[in-house]
Amino acid sequence: MSVKINSVEKHSHASRCKIKAGEYLVSINSNEIVDVLDYRFYQFSKQLTLVIADEKGEQRTIKLKKPEYDELGLLFDSYLMDEQRSCKNKCIFCFIDQLPKGLRDTLYFKDDDSRLSFLFGNYITLTNITEHEIDRIIKMHISPVNVSVHTTNKELRCKMMNNRFAGDALKHLERLCNSSIEVNTQIVCCPSYNDGDELKRTLSDLESLGVNMIAVVPVGLTAHREGLAPLTPFDKEKALETIAIIEEFADKCLKKHGRRIAFAADELYIKAELPLPKAEHYEDFSALENGVGLISLLEDELNYALDWYDGDTTMSRKVTIACGTSVAPFMRKMMDSIEEKFSNVKVNVVPIVNEFFGGGVNVSGLIVGRDLINQLKDVDLGDELLITSAMLRYENDLFLDDTSVKDVENSLNIKLTPVNNNGEQLLNAVISKGGVLI
Repeated sequence: MSVKINSVEKHSHASRCKIKAGEYLVSINSNEIVDVLDYRFYQFSKQLTLVIADEKGEQRTIKLKKPEYDELGLLFDSYLMDEQRSCKNKCIFCFIDQLPKGLRDTLYFKDDDSRLSFLFGNYITLTNITEHEIDRIIKMHISPVNVSVHTTNKELRCKMMNNRFAGDALKHLERLCNSSIEVNTQIVCCPSYNDGDELKRTLSDLESLGVNMIAVVPVGLTAHREGLAPLTPFDKEKALETIAIIEEFADKCLKKHGRRIAFAADELYIKAELPLPKAEHYEDFSALENGVGLISLLEDELNYALDWYDGDTTMSRKVTIACGTSVAPFMRKMMDSIEEKFSNVKVNVVPIVNEFFGGGVNVSGLIVGRDLINQLKDVDLGDELLITSAMLRYENDLFLDDTSVKDVENSLNIKLTPVNNNGEQLLNAVISKGGVLI
């Protein structure tokens, strides 16, 4: 196999070796180049032997020396240098299957690509991976690998994922752990399926394997589940029961390993009407993308930024923060701390009901533009509207419903500023225009 070179960066090592766009990269140091992982791993050696092919397939060999970890300077048609791999499962809890119709096509794509796990932190099920890929992960010692486990009961995993190979795929998990690959895992907990004793079993099995982290998140259910398996949402009683299982297990791990290993998502504490643990509870915050410790970290960072701020506290500002209904009480508490230090700063926290997805969806990251417009059109928004950047795609321009930032700004006649989940950035956004201190 070979990968077509789209362009060559000027003044790069590849440019000096007269490699041209349109040629093909065949191998580096006798290692076949198939995709981005091969390229990124093998290009960083000090001495390289490249095999380059032209459009006719005629090959030439290039030898070069460079500083270790220097980039070669080759660019390809796509980031992965290969097609993204889709998921073969039909999980009963899959959020993509619960999306309303009419969204942009990319939102309906289910990825289950091991390369995206390493590159971007995506979670994979291991049902779409080959022995060759496992060998490569071990050879390159790629870490961490993020795995959606859900249950270690093979028969139950097949049932929950609607894939007869889902149980057997757990052998890959064992092999990765035995090869000292750092593995982070998640469990989407569904009442009457993998909760209770099944959850206890899974936690115990994962500890025995030696995984780095276990995140337990409650199943998310929208109002668009026509034709899908009936699932029961979490209520207060079930959330309390699940947290008790997780914390008892985590306490045992803390005594045994010096680490908790297992953590419950913020949403479980909110549903259980329990206070969130303090930031130190979450150790290295390795499950933030699962909504584990997100609120506690934000509050801790904000309080730290407030304590260290020694600038002007007399500025006058009025801003509105729009967020999910679940986080709104915590956001209000944090804004009270800001208002206490900045007496002329007023923050209006508006919880947005998720009419678009419906069901039990109440997190900030799934709020769409049209819900913002509909629910804020009669609100005095002040000088600026702040939202979490998690509501927008990577380019920070579109919401999930394809409403643009400009659409919201024009409809509400207000400057909209997305803010990353960072306490210092949140403080700056609240007390200064556009998040830049003045």
